[in-house]
Amino acid sequence: MSELKTSSRTLTGRIVSDKMDKTITVMIERRVKHPVYGKILTKSTKIKAHDETNDANTGDLVTIAECRPVSKDKSWKLVNIDERAAAE
Repeated sequence: MSELKTSSRTLTGRIVSDKMDKTITVMIERRVKHPVYGKILTKSTKIKAHDETNDANTGDLVTIAECRPVSKDKSWKLVNIDERAAAE
């Protein structure tokens, strides 16, 4: 029997909060064109993702992937930290 390998959705965004234990809040920004006026708008969505090692910090650019629900609000997991935030 062959295994079905489904590729999970991945998104890239900035971490806006890392105050929770093993949870990060990632803001995903996308640019859309207004249907009537044609102006380019920036829309954003905040997603909670599971960070098992508590390694990511606020301001980091990360890649997250869809997974099975971990809790009521979390159904994404941290895949990779693409860029670290500048140390203050």
